[in-house]
Amino acid sequence: MAARVAAGTGGNDAHPLLDDLMPWSVRPLRTGRAWVTAPEAASLRARWDLLAGAEGAEQERLFRPSRSRTPLTPAAALPGRSTGTSAFARDPGPCPEPVRIMHGPFDEQWLLPDQRLLDAARPELWRVADGHQLFAVEHGYVPGDGGPALSATALLPDGHSPAGRPGRIRPLYRRPGGREPNLAPGLAALLAARYGTPVSPVSVLAWSLASALPSPAGPRVPLPADGAVWAEGVELGQELLRLQLRGARGGERPRLPGGRRPYVRAAVPPRPAGLRYDAEEEAILLGEGRVSPVPAGAWDFRVSGVRVLELWCERRMTPGEGLAAVGPRGWPQERTSELLELITVLALLAGLRPRQEALRDRLEEVGVVARETLRTAGVLPAPASVRRPASVLDHQEEGPEGQFALL
Repeated sequence: MAARVAAGTGGNDAHPLLDDLMPWSVRPLRTGRAWVTAPEAASLRARWDLLAGAEGAEQERLFRPSRSRTPLTPAAALPGRSTGTSAFARDPGPCPEPVRIMHGPFDEQWLLPDQRLLDAARPELWRVADGHQLFAVEHGYVPGDGGPALSATALLPDGHSPAGRPGRIRPLYRRPGGREPNLAPGLAALLAARYGTPVSPVSVLAWSLASALPSPAGPRVPLPADGAVWAEGVELGQELLRLQLRGARGGERPRLPGGRRPYVRAAVPPRPAGLRYDAEEEAILLGEGRVSPVPAGAWDFRVSGVRVLELWCERRMTPGEGLAAVGPRGWPQERTSELLELITVLALLAGLRPRQEALRDRLEEVGVVARETLRTAGVLPAPASVRRPASVLDHQEEGPEGQFALL
């Protein structure tokens, strides 16, 4: 039985939740201290050296203790990492190699992968993060926000939300090596039979990117009753996915047409004072620095009601405190390059919005597969077992104080 798509923000209970389709999810990371992430890896190495070289009360002040972590707290090494497991104050060890992460929506940063420094690092995510994995990241729900309900990344996401209640992180696969799709059992077979075409985990993710609607309960994903609409949405979602992966997994890095590519028209000063968008000139002004053309769609691209570009720039312009203040003296060239790429990504994503709106109109015409239909078919509710992490250990992990973890 098909149900009609309700207009509005996706609060229609007839639509399955992303939680129904991809049942295993992990809460966002909780770092507990701002200095463990930074836009540049070199900043993290300098912060580590300062902390490791301090002692006693000074080290504790720099560390910024919480109830979960202090310099005297031992912790297991993160999966795949060889950091120390004794208390940092006793044996910090060498600085671990920073890892690239997605810090909230569309902001690529670096993280110190040492569980002694992180309040809740979510080891279950690290166990399945590899060259085959993709992550769907739900965005915080803000009533009336017209931004995307979720995004995707090949990097380890921290799930940070710039506004609203943080959403969940949903790996596409439950095991390393792209094994055991994180899909409700029977879902792919049911959709393949209805649409007359194979349904892969990536196609479910692509469709979700193209069609997901925000709701207080989490993103809702209307499933079309028509196979042609499914194919149309998957094709659109694959383009959204390609842009968001930014060249990962062998894809091409996003590029705007030659005449629309953003350039640095005036160099960004070492400490830009003030941020402004000149709509008439399509330019971002960072102090005396000037970048253009920046399409209005890129500047006004919002997630959870917050402008992505504005937040990205302000994070890098606002001085931190304590160890978080340790960073480059100027405005590094690589930072400008990342800004140009982010402008490109957001401009291209904004350019696809009319196709997403047209897809929703098509769903109105053909109707959707109701959530109750999935229940009748036995796809829902998903078994409790697929909502828990899979057992993925093929080696022993080192626990606190060098003991092996029992998992």
